[in-house]
Amino acid sequence: MAVLDAAEVLTQSPMPAPEARGPLSAALLDALHAGTPDAALRQAAVTAVAQADDLLTDDDVQVALFVLYELHYGGVRGVADDLEWDTALLAARAVLEHALEQAVRAVVPVPELPEPTAEAVSAALFALAAADSGPSVSRWVARKADRAQIREFLVQKTAYTLKEADPHSWAIPRLSGRAKAALVEIQSDEYGGGRPKRMHSAIFARTLRAAGLDDSYGAYVDHLPAITLGALNMMSMFGLHRRLRGAIVGHLAAFEMTSSIPSKLYGDGFRRNGFDADATWYFDEHVEADAVHEQIAGRDLAGGLVEADPTLLADVLFGAAACLTVEGMAGAQLLSSWEAGQSSLRRPLADDGAATTTGATRVA
Repeated sequence: MAVLDAAEVLTQSPMPAPEARGPLSAALLDALHAGTPDAALRQAAVTAVAQADDLLTDDDVQVALFVLYELHYGGVRGVADDLEWDTALLAARAVLEHALEQAVRAVVPVPELPEPTAEAVSAALFALAAADSGPSVSRWVARKADRAQIREFLVQKTAYTLKEADPHSWAIPRLSGRAKAALVEIQSDEYGGGRPKRMHSAIFARTLRAAGLDDSYGAYVDHLPAITLGALNMMSMFGLHRRLRGAIVGHLAAFEMTSSIPSKLYGDGFRRNGFDADATWYFDEHVEADAVHEQIAGRDLAGGLVEADPTLLADVLFGAAACLTVEGMAGAQLLSSWEAGQSSLRRPLADDGAATTTGATRVA
């Protein structure tokens, strides 16, 4: 395992601006690069929402919201950092966020609420995760996926996993006491426990390189379908709004509770296709880590939050159910494409097998 200790750490530059997918994203990208956002963007957002048949799968809306959120993460190449808090951009974002929240609430089943105690909340969340009947991408990868599908699977994960676990970290200053300590404990592991080479984003970048893929953040945004961006946008929305702090806590709990066993299956599928320990390290790491995290997330994070503030109980359960529902929608899109013998990506990969690292700087 010595080779794993020599993992390289990537310092990410701002992501390249994606291509426009409609009038709203075109107007937004033009305004960002010109540095001149104005009130017309809000009206463009209103129009885009009104014209969307299904907001969660609307390319124009989801890529626009993804770009707006990225201003609060690593930034967008060629866009000034001081636009992060531009009021015209925030007004347009608010329109899209309101519509996204309404769309999510319309499709997420409302779970029965338990008693507002840590043990009852934890038990309810584990039961919710166990009852999830969404499509199993992990079983497909373990038993059927070929190397081309594995590369597509990794590309689908890049938008979130190359910045794992930043969306949930927005909740840290919004919590206190037991819940805050639990979240920091989980996130510390995600960020390598103080060891940059063991940050989960850095380990995942190594997996990308092992699969002959570009490990720079944002390299594959133009390949990603709207629902994949929508799942990440929902996560960012929950994390960036204090009033939704219960939802982001519930989301993380469900995320952790549905990770350990699938990670084992993903690792098995990679090994079946001849990938070595460099490629499987990310998944093998999550088998053990998330088996511990799920217990902390259930009792101390979600349960501790509800015991401290019982008014957040419904939001915690909603966030967990939203995670399972929307991630399930993204998984269904991927599997239905594969079952039909098609690419799951908006733009299929060039099958050259070459690894590139065009947007990253290596740190020894």
